[in-house]
Parts: sequence; structure tokens; C-alpha cells
Amino acid sequence: MALLVLIVLGASLGWLASILARTEAPGHILRQMALGLVVSVVAGEIANDGTMIGSLSFLSLGIALAATGAALVLYNAVARRFARV
Repeated sequence: MALLVLIVLGASLGWLASILARTEAPGHILRQMALGLVVSVVAGEIANDGTMIGSLSFLSLGIALAATGAALVLYNAVARRFARV
């Protein structure tokens, strides 16, 4: 169940980041959703002591949320910088 929650959280945050960044291209939207999904699952698994077969603590959920948000902000900053060049 914890893995499913992290997958939904990561994909939702990636989609929300694409809305906030005003991304129009479908490739960019899917890339942000995939990045959010991967970072959320990895950060949640590390914070949950490597186990995904059980419950998800609020601490690991918060860490996954913060790590995903930071990764998406960094991705959008780098993508905008290279788009200008």
C-alpha cells in the first residue's frame, strides 16, 4: 500500500509542477510526472528504512513530498536555463 501511495503522490506532484510551470508539451509533462514518481518512491523507501511492504509513516511521506518538490523545482530551473540558451 505504501508503494501505491508514493506512486500516486509522485505522479500528482509532477503533474501539478507542470501546471505551475505552464508546461504545454506532452513530453515535458510526462517527464515531470516520471521524475516526480521516481524521486517520491526512492525517497519514501529510504526514509521508510527500505521496506515498502507495510505502512508508510508520516515522516517518510513528508520526506518524499519534500524531496519530490525539491527535485521538480531544480528540474524546472535547469530546463528553463537551457531553453534560453
